[in-house]
Amino acid sequence: MAKATLSSKNQIIIPREARKALGLKTGDKLLVVAYGNKIVVMEKPKSYRKAIAGIGGGSYPPDYLKKVRDSWE
Repeated sequence: MAKATLSSKNQIIIPREARKALGLKTGDKLLVVAYGNKIVVMEKPKSYRKAIAGIGGGSYPPDYLKKVRDSWE
C-alpha cells in the first residue's frame, strides 16, 4: 500500500511501486471507478470483451436462454 495526495489541480500521482506492479508507463490509459467511498484504478483493457470473459462464472444452464426468450412472448 502506498499513499497518494490529490493536488490543487485534482491530480494524483500513481506511486512508483503501484506503477511497477502493473507495468505502467507514461501514456498508458487507466480506468478510475468509484465504489461507494473507494476508488479503484486499473489499467484500461485493450479488449473489453476479453477482459470480462468468464466473469459470469461460466455458461448458462441448458435451455436457460430458450426459457427466457419464450417468456418474452
